[in-house]
Amino acid sequence: MLLASVAIILGLPLLLWSADKFVGGAASVARQFGLSPLLIGMLIIGFGTSAPEIIVSVIAALEGSSGIALGNAFGSNIANIALILGITALISPIAVRSEIIRKELPILLGLTFFAAWQLLDANLSKDDAFSLLGLFILLISWSIWTGLRGDKDALAEEFGEELNSKPANLKADTLWLIVGLILLIISSRILVWGAVEIATFFGVSDVVIGLTVIAIGTSLPELASSLVAVKKGEHDMALGNVIGSNMFNTLAVVGIAGVIHPMQVDSSFLYRDTLFMLILSVALFVFCIGLKGPGRLNRLEGGVFLLAYIGYTYYLVTSAFIA
Repeated sequence: MLLASVAIILGLPLLLWSADKFVGGAASVARQFGLSPLLIGMLIIGFGTSAPEIIVSVIAALEGSSGIALGNAFGSNIANIALILGITALISPIAVRSEIIRKELPILLGLTFFAAWQLLDANLSKDDAFSLLGLFILLISWSIWTGLRGDKDALAEEFGEELNSKPANLKADTLWLIVGLILLIISSRILVWGAVEIATFFGVSDVVIGLTVIAIGTSLPELASSLVAVKKGEHDMALGNVIGSNMFNTLAVVGIAGVIHPMQVDSSFLYRDTLFMLILSVALFVFCIGLKGPGRLNRLEGGVFLLAYIGYTYYLVTSAFIA
């Protein structure tokens, strides 16, 4: 138990640090090879903050801990919306200016419903997983097509400014990319082992560990990037990070884990966690699109998100131990 706790305490910071180095190195290398700021923002920075989720879920799936893999993906989506955007909106209301954000929000909502529909038979088969990955490829293709079409957008400009503010060094960036990836894999392996050991010790489902400790931990990069973006007044980047991460989690993380290890889904996961994720996604869509006038996520709505997350986590933990 003590060793498992140490593994989580040390594994999470190492995971987040290595993910930051990996994503930063990948973005810098891509920029030096001529990839546009918009594409780097969408494909590497926006989705790249999900590197901890995908590596952890892949390791968990390879080891047969499917509960951690699925719980981590959906739990991170829940944390991204309710915890991260809740805290961010409480600090500074988030105005939705970018047209790309307005286009991606309905897509995110549709993808979330599709992923939930795939699980209705209480089973994530390889066919289901390949369907999710197929949609992910279509999403990436759409993003590339949009970028190559040369559309101008506030979100793209913010990504470009962020990239251009960092000095380029191909050798150093490549080294950090490689080192970051290696440490990502090592730290994920440590983290998954510690999580499984703790779940076994307390007699709780590994799904609960994935939904709470692992999901919150792997969502910290989104929290950090969103807070920094809001501090700079770059609201679209704060929201774009969360939307991109949730798309990646829903399609790529769940899809890859399902291909590696098809899994049975407990009914409680469907009617508790998946339903909660759907409700949060609908609420985010309504708040940000705006029924009357420009959409925004204000402090009241951020507070509702945060309270909902606290209540959900409390219920999750207490019911797990009572059971």
